[in-house]
Amino acid sequence: MSIELPELPYAIDALEPHVSANTLEFHHGKHHKAYVDKLNAAIAGTSYEGHSLEAIIAAARDASDAGVFNNAAQTWNHTFLWHSMSPNGGGEPTGPLADAINDRFGDLDGFRSQFKQAAMAQFGSGWTWLVQTADGLEIVSTGNAQLPLGNGVTPLLTLDVWEHAYYLDYQNKRDAYVDTFLGKLVNWEF
Repeated sequence: MSIELPELPYAIDALEPHVSANTLEFHHGKHHKAYVDKLNAAIAGTSYEGHSLEAIIAAARDASDAGVFNNAAQTWNHTFLWHSMSPNGGGEPTGPLADAINDRFGDLDGFRSQFKQAAMAQFGSGWTWLVQTADGLEIVSTGNAQLPLGNGVTPLLTLDVWEHAYYLDYQNKRDAYVDTFLGKLVNWEF
């Protein structure tokens, strides 16, 4: 069993004008696909072959197998990212998530401010996450392919702050990209 490149959960142009079809064609069709292809090449004929993506990530992390881990984690991160955005995104969360955000960050604006601060502070390539821990919600950033998966941490949403995620549409304006994600794209239903 090989790892498959998942289809986007929406049409390639569904996030326009906030994320262009051109960006998604490169980001999903080139970058994400390259991680999947490199992962499949790396696991062929090894003990990783035939396992779930999450099992491969855990085993490669434990074995300090950077090549397999990086491609597996980036495959997982990108798949999670596509679901963290929606053509009907933005707005406000409801129910228990809204309550948890208000409890932890004061209100939605407090969350947005802290999330943006974390995304802007990420030096170079990485990810900004909203996660659930035993103590409640937290915003964390991870560099490169790292991800907050396991050890009692459940990712709830993520934003890719690698330049390939936004450069075609926003050039070097990461702040505008983060604002657009939080205001127009974030998928609270996910």
